[in-house]
Amino acid sequence: MKKALYYKKLDNNKVQCELCPQMCVIPEGKTGICFGRRNIGGELFAENYGQTISISMDPIEKKPLYHFYPGRDILSIGPNGCNLRCKFCQNYHISQQISPTQKITPEELLQYCKQTNSIGVAYTYTEPIIWYEFIYDSARLLHENGKVAVLVTNGSINEEPLREILPLIDAMNIDLKAFTDEFYKKYCSGNLKTVKNTIKISASQTHIEITDLIIPDLNDSTKEIQNLVDFIANIDNEIPLHFSRYFPAYKLNKPPTPASTLRNAYEIAKKKLKYVYVGNINLTNTSDTFCPNCGERLIKRGGFYSEVINIDEQNRCKKCHHKIKGVHLFA
Repeated sequence: MKKALYYKKLDNNKVQCELCPQMCVIPEGKTGICFGRRNIGGELFAENYGQTISISMDPIEKKPLYHFYPGRDILSIGPNGCNLRCKFCQNYHISQQISPTQKITPEELLQYCKQTNSIGVAYTYTEPIIWYEFIYDSARLLHENGKVAVLVTNGSINEEPLREILPLIDAMNIDLKAFTDEFYKKYCSGNLKTVKNTIKISASQTHIEITDLIIPDLNDSTKEIQNLVDFIANIDNEIPLHFSRYFPAYKLNKPPTPASTLRNAYEIAKKKLKYVYVGNINLTNTSDTFCPNCGERLIKRGGFYSEVINIDEQNRCKKCHHKIKGVHLFA
């Protein structure tokens, strides 16, 4: 447990957490929506500090990050809880309800990195933003020892804490769940504006990739996909975009996303974005990386396996020498 950052005291020993847009008002003895930050005696504490639901080695492609150390494994951990309430959550048993955890310190995490020869740590599985204090301390230690820190996040964080932690983050996958406020409010108990702001700020300071889970009849219209793509393209048309196939989970029982819907989204995005991918389904040519200049296949992928075949040590296409967006793409 550690004293929390970003909160203010209120009357009657209540506190208001200011880490994320939920802005939870928390009575004494209670936690906010995320389960992790508790009011103790009129002070807010990160009760979840160093408490992880899992620690394991994962392919970096699983995050998914396709333009950040492809083919490498990364030590992955996450807290119990989340600051959203997505009705379609794939990991609801560890994000939407209390689950067993084990304690790890920043120093122990660094030692695991060294023992496993990991490039660093991915804070993932649930919502790492709710682990803010632990990430801040451990990511700083990782950087001091030549390791990287990765966030796999829903992007629901207020601007001030985001700007403070970004210098410690080497890459992010940001889950842009839809492109309407109505969807965020009805299906996630969140808001689109905050996530868009997180994407804009983060794109200027670190490597980001974006994932959009496409759900039939809810966020799969051509207009919505076009609007989402336009938003990303206006920031940087080299930001990799991953479309992901929905499967029934938690409180949502719609049928899985048709392959044709995902193919349509892919074709729409490719008109304006240089790097577009489709996950959770095998669609021809939608998982490999191609040179946006000459069309040469640069990285072959199958599942979570990657093979860099045509990128040199300056992250350039070997055929036409076009610079490819990413971090350490060469084999």
